[in-house]
Amino acid sequence: MKVILFIGHHKVGSTSLQDFLARNSVALAQAGILYPSVDFESMSLSLAKAVGRGTAQKDVLPINAREPHNALAYRMMEERNKGKIPVYHKALPSRPQMVRAIRQQIEFLQPQAVILAAEVFANFAPIDTGLIKSLRDIFPPKAEITVLATLRRIDEYLASWHGQRLKFSHKIAPLREGGLQQQFNGIHFDYRVMLEGWLNTLPNANFILRDYADVQASGGSVADFIAQSGLEFPEDLISERRTNASLHRGLYEIARRGNLALPAPKARALRLRLQELTPKLDLPKSSEIELFGAQNRQEMVDRFDKVHKFLGETSGKTPFFSDLEAARETLPFDELEVFRHAAAEVHRNSNKFKEPEIRDFLETLVEQPPSRLATIFGRKRSS
Repeated sequence: MKVILFIGHHKVGSTSLQDFLARNSVALAQAGILYPSVDFESMSLSLAKAVGRGTAQKDVLPINAREPHNALAYRMMEERNKGKIPVYHKALPSRPQMVRAIRQQIEFLQPQAVILAAEVFANFAPIDTGLIKSLRDIFPPKAEITVLATLRRIDEYLASWHGQRLKFSHKIAPLREGGLQQQFNGIHFDYRVMLEGWLNTLPNANFILRDYADVQASGGSVADFIAQSGLEFPEDLISERRTNASLHRGLYEIARRGNLALPAPKARALRLRLQELTPKLDLPKSSEIELFGAQNRQEMVDRFDKVHKFLGETSGKTPFFSDLEAARETLPFDELEVFRHAAAEVHRNSNKFKEPEIRDFLETLVEQPPSRLATIFGRKRSS
């Protein structure tokens, strides 16, 4: 039996991959590929799919069904007092019950392959490599294990992870002012910390490291996973859906200040409305907004050099990121300048925000005179 462990990283299309595997779990099981459930909710949904009931085709899957192995990872870490289960993973069984559920699905379905996909697995190595061994011990001793990880160029990754932290309501410093340095010692900067424990604990496993740019070029996280897994997926599966949409980087600073100034429910309402408004706002491209600053970029790439060498040695692909030097280049639009423009743009749409606390907060963001971008994009809007 083959076991494919997708261990992340975060912000590499993992949610879209999980959603695809969950929606197709019955068809995959019929083809000998198991994406196992770990709780009653996801098992009930699988049963509904199997008998053709409408509830199986929900637009948004319950998170325990879509991301069962994140739930497993959180439960395993909690058991070692290394974290808490997020509130959105509700009513989870104990770890022994989850493990028994996976083993029984393997026993009764006798699959050719089992897929576990969880970006939360990326946390295992620095917390306790015993977590990796416990995960391995779920499966038969002779199982052939492949560990698949996708990694982004460090500046692009940290920019996206910063936005994800804002969506988690974290109260954080901007990357340009201390936020970058806070990441240097953990898995979100040092990919060696993320990976080395897996390599040492599973010396006989097949490791596949992928550059996110190559993943995108090959058709995205789902297409690339199918190709790298070496498994024969059935035809006519439900198509991939885009999930976990990113916050536009031009709105990061508004969301960051909102997390600091507003109660968590109001900050979340602000972020959701900002995402809804984004298509109506005249903003530069998200990919053109500078979040770090020139000096921080040089420090970031210099510090990443030893990690990059490790990736090349481990993957056999040197350099691993062919365009890493581009991470030294500052982008066209400064974050604070975009923030001033975005704040005015959002204020112009303040009638879309029903909560008085949020409208009062938006009032505090508008500065005079307007930024240079107001002239550029205001002209674009009026033309």
